[in-house]
Amino acid sequence: MGNVIPYSLLSDFDINLFKAGKHYRLYNHLGSHPMKHKGKKGTYFAVWAPTAKSVSVIGDFNYWVEGEHQLNVRWDESGIWEGFIPGVEQGALYKYKIHSNNNDIKTEKADPFARYCQHPPNTASVVWDNTYKWKDKNWMDTRETKNSLDKPYSVYEVHLGSWKRTKENEFMSYVDLAEDLVKYLKEMNFTHVEFMPIMEYPYDPSWGYQLTGYFAPTSRFGKPEDFKLLVDKLHQNDIGVILDWVPSHFPEDAHGLGFFDGSSLYENPDRRRGYHPDWKSLIFNYGRNEVRAFLISNANFWLDQYHADGLRVDAVASMLYLDYSREEGEWEPNIYGNNENLEAISFIRELNQEVYSSFKGIQTIAEESTSFSMVSKPVSIGGLGFGMKWMMGWMHDTLEYFKKEPIYRMHHQNDLTFSMTYAFTENFMLPFSHDEVVYGKQSLLYKMPGDEWQRFANLRLLFGYMFTHPGTNLIFMGAEFGQSSEWNFQQSLDWYLLQYEFHTGIQELVKDLNKLYRSSPALYEKQFSTEGFQWIDYGDYENSVLTYIRRGHDPKNDLIIACNFTPVTREGYRIGIPKKGTLKEVFNSDAKKYGGSGSKNTGLKVTKTPWHGHKTSVEITIPPLGMVVLQ
Repeated sequence: MGNVIPYSLLSDFDINLFKAGKHYRLYNHLGSHPMKHKGKKGTYFAVWAPTAKSVSVIGDFNYWVEGEHQLNVRWDESGIWEGFIPGVEQGALYKYKIHSNNNDIKTEKADPFARYCQHPPNTASVVWDNTYKWKDKNWMDTRETKNSLDKPYSVYEVHLGSWKRTKENEFMSYVDLAEDLVKYLKEMNFTHVEFMPIMEYPYDPSWGYQLTGYFAPTSRFGKPEDFKLLVDKLHQNDIGVILDWVPSHFPEDAHGLGFFDGSSLYENPDRRRGYHPDWKSLIFNYGRNEVRAFLISNANFWLDQYHADGLRVDAVASMLYLDYSREEGEWEPNIYGNNENLEAISFIRELNQEVYSSFKGIQTIAEESTSFSMVSKPVSIGGLGFGMKWMMGWMHDTLEYFKKEPIYRMHHQNDLTFSMTYAFTENFMLPFSHDEVVYGKQSLLYKMPGDEWQRFANLRLLFGYMFTHPGTNLIFMGAEFGQSSEWNFQQSLDWYLLQYEFHTGIQELVKDLNKLYRSSPALYEKQFSTEGFQWIDYGDYENSVLTYIRRGHDPKNDLIIACNFTPVTREGYRIGIPKKGTLKEVFNSDAKKYGGSGSKNTGLKVTKTPWHGHKTSVEITIPPLGMVVLQ
């Protein structure tokens, strides 16, 4: 095997863009790229390490010996080391041995741009050029209409390592999931799946939120092209794919990005801005041009190379505020004397502008838990530019309400109605995510009060209320069939529960709610607009009843929803209706097939009895701990 041959995939223009923080396709130039050069097969390597004294590629091809394949530093002060090594081909294991000018430190680092990594706990990068022939042209050509904000968004959040496992408690592969998971999502009528981070991560208990391989799908479940197959199969079945993406922090693992070239290269050198006390991890230096280019290139990579339809951006609140989870004296105000992280805000806006302009029909979704304004408003009017934002306040208030015994709910109706005072300030997604079913918080089912029948009735009511509330929806895996235990990432979901009728009833309910949501324009066409919602009555706290109307573009599609949050059946319950005619019941959470008592509304005729400010009204039956949808 020969030494390193001078070669570059970078033009002067590429370097200028990189230095300016405006190169958004760095993955085409940095990292390892198998190729032919002057008739010889080999691999081109390029890595950014500006304070390095020397950089060698070490690997199984040179017995991990430093110095045999030393890269050449570019002459343009970009800090990039590069070169072509003949004979190094697909599948070769490698790292960079970096000898730093800073304190004469030597480190062995994985490639920040590696497309494939060794299975943890091994930490080497793998030379890989995954070629894959996509078959999702129909989805990609029509995605702009299917994935827009006035279309249904019912999301199933999945942790791939624990959705379902083999009998030996081993992981299912991407290839297996391309059959089983895709089939399940289609049967359950979900429109989208959201994968908790699938980028390579070293530590299983982090659930993927402590990344080391930003450009590599985790090798736990197979090869990169196998993950492409999974995405492809989802698209072929009209299911959108959202990836959790973590630009907020990264771990200090020795082979990772931390102190990469003997200096604080990717992280902010000021520990007040560069270290997360909660997660004991490092924070990206959002003010450094090359780091911004790295992160935006990474977002583009998953949208471009893996056909992702959206990115759910994790821990946005921790990025926005300099004092996030810090005591007084542990943070420094910005130039205006306040707590906003101006560099991170600028980065987020640049990110959203870039991905929305480059990829038709994608969405970005912010997991942001504060009252920071205009998160999902366009950058052009001062917003952060996200498509949607998780409605954490709604989630918290709703679960607190449902935990209460029905006899006390009359005193807390405001916990439910308060969400409508701010429901349209952002494009909100309603989340019941993994965070709500771990660390002693109990499963959704066991948050519900009462005996077994009441627990399941409450859960059915919770989902019915969720799907008819303005906004899009997200449910963490297991909740859709009433998982009784907390989520455990080390084992499969409790699929055996589906031998019991109450659990299959919940599953049938969620399947039908998804069908109702997808087939009812009133529930999605104006889901982010005040025009799509109208209260009939939010003040009947004595009966713990809420009634409201959902609207789309065509008044013929209007839906009337009534929710009863007590176990007392409300018969002959009169509600005001804005127009004459007859009503039919299109959904009832108390149906026997869901495990309910089987109450129904039939032959509902609107009369000229004024009620709730309308000239006409109707008497209906609202089942115990139930909700009905009328049309």
